[in-house]
Amino acid sequence: MKPIYNFSAGPAVLPKEVLQQAASEMLDWHGSGMSVMEMSHRGPEFMSILAQAQSDLRELLNVPSNYKILFLQGGGLGENAIIPMNLVGRKAQPATIDFIHTGSWSGKSIKEAKKYANVNVAASSESAGFDGVPDQGTWNLSADPAYVHLCTNETIDGVEYHFVPDVAARTNNAPLVADMSSHILSRVIDVSKYGVIFGGAQKNIGPAGLTLVIVREDLLGSALSICPSAFDWKNVSDNDSMYNTPPTYSIYIAGLVFQWLKRQGGVAAMEQQNIAKAKLLYDFLDSTDFYVTRVAKEYRSRMNVPFYLKDESLNAAFLSAAKEQGLLQLKGHKSVGGMRASIYNAMPIEGVQALVAFMREFARKAQL
Repeated sequence: MKPIYNFSAGPAVLPKEVLQQAASEMLDWHGSGMSVMEMSHRGPEFMSILAQAQSDLRELLNVPSNYKILFLQGGGLGENAIIPMNLVGRKAQPATIDFIHTGSWSGKSIKEAKKYANVNVAASSESAGFDGVPDQGTWNLSADPAYVHLCTNETIDGVEYHFVPDVAARTNNAPLVADMSSHILSRVIDVSKYGVIFGGAQKNIGPAGLTLVIVREDLLGSALSICPSAFDWKNVSDNDSMYNTPPTYSIYIAGLVFQWLKRQGGVAAMEQQNIAKAKLLYDFLDSTDFYVTRVAKEYRSRMNVPFYLKDESLNAAFLSAAKEQGLLQLKGHKSVGGMRASIYNAMPIEGVQALVAFMREFARKAQL
């Protein structure tokens, strides 16, 4: 049977070992006689699952002790509303939020934040077709913003920050808030450089419907009065992510993924695998003019690789032939077109090798 490789941007491929373990535990978790989906979220069985997941994530990302790890319902778009409702109250109203606009997701964040604060787009690469991150020297930062928002990996546009911006001296020590939805746990990060890190689970962590927030303790407790109590980070933190019923099964799957990552050698080992996978695909794209990638080399995403056929009349044939070869969900986002290969942690290098071999052969046949 031909192997299947799923290049979906999200919900995305999960490690096979994780799915097999979840299947084996579906009807009876550890002799409890219950599926995780059936457990009381306040019972000892689920409480142990939650505690282990929090502990493993803290270990994997080396999260400092003065940061809280929160599990909430929703997705990235929901968090883009929850973040300003939790943070702009730290400043006199109306507060200002600074944004660096590097693609579709930071654009969505800007639109959402305008409902709760003044927005200053300190820099944008939109005029360049979102081909990278604007040079830091050009950022027109506010003197005292509530925070500076980044999307450190643009899932749709394929732009990734490979550096941590230094904005403290120019913004009265405003915290950096980073949307890491599509590359969290794919690379080593210094959590202490950020005030808040957040992400939807459905890329590198688990099922859609779960979000993670890693927040420095001094940023808790300033939620606006309009913030729903279930999304007030202080409430969630004080109740250890149990203020309301959490997304229990999604947390369970995330915990299995964290344990799988530890078995792979942790985030540092995973980063080396991701570097190798991305290099393999980008080296091929750079070797041919049949395919085109538009992101500047120094800002290319390791997780999401958008590319285009130079002759876009061949798009449908490319996708059909790829599917026949077991290479699924390569169609680019509707807002940008083209193709996109998402090569998250769970994508083995064999999948990227198969994709490159297919792309090479498709180009050869098309040029006969």
